[in-house]
Amino acid sequence: MSETFNTTLSSKQLQQKLIIVFCETNKKEFSFEEVANPTFPDSTVIFEFGLAEKAEFTFIDEQETEKALSILTNDHLQTVDFFCAIKYYKGKQKKKTPLKFDYYLIRTIYTKESFEVQIHHERGPRYLSPEDLTQFIFSKLNEGPSRKPLKKTSH
Repeated sequence: MSETFNTTLSSKQLQQKLIIVFCETNKKEFSFEEVANPTFPDSTVIFEFGLAEKAEFTFIDEQETEKALSILTNDHLQTVDFFCAIKYYKGKQKKKTPLKFDYYLIRTIYTKESFEVQIHHERGPRYLSPEDLTQFIFSKLNEGPSRKPLKKTSH
């Protein structure tokens, strides 16, 4: 699945913002309703994003975010690859029952005025579709009081 967005940010600014958003989102609990149309009502969704480094993925925590941001200060990358594990829990609080996880590979491609997201479902039950994941990332990147940096392109 692939989706392209127009952007008002430079590639470097967008890459930095994306890594910060992934760091802030990691291990935070969301209700299924906050993320997509729920497969299981009253359920919890937890994202774990990782950044590709050669042949492996590194979990994006504060330390990894600082490292990536310092690299992006000097380098312009045309593509950045991420891994996303999505954990699902049925029920709330102490009565949560873990469900099977979804695993996605995410390739982001940057050009002068556009941003392309390619999402591949690696394995899992697909409780969240690639389109749901793309919409979630899009909405997180556009959060905040300032002008929205991304707009969907019309096909």
